[in-house]
Order: sequence, then C-alpha cells, then structure tokens
Amino acid sequence: MEFPVRCFTCGSVIGHKYDEYRSGIRDKNPDVVLDELGMERYCCRRMFLAHVDIISQVLKYPRV
Repeated sequence: MEFPVRCFTCGSVIGHKYDEYRSGIRDKNPDVVLDELGMERYCCRRMFLAHVDIISQVLKYPRV
C-alpha cells in the first residue's frame, strides 16, 4: 500500500524520506542511499527495503 509515516518498531518519522530513497536507488545501491539519508537503525532500514508499492494495483478495484 502506501509507505508508512513512522517506523513500526521504534516510531521514528521516516515517511518524508521515501521519495528521496526511490529516486536514489535508480543510480546507487540501496545501502548507500540509506546511509546518505541517515537511516542508521536496522528497523527503519527494513521499512524501506521491505516495502512493496501495490497501491496502483489496489486502486483498480471499486470500493464496496
């Protein structure tokens, strides 16, 4: 779905860095991009690495 605003584990605000992450991984290794963004905690890094963007697939179906 959509990227979460906060890390599920530690509660740090990470949502504002997702656009920079998406644009950065086109040119560089995701580990390097996360280091540049200041993501030090492994729980926050997991949020970026494990996120699957499926909102475009979900929007195809009407609400009931």
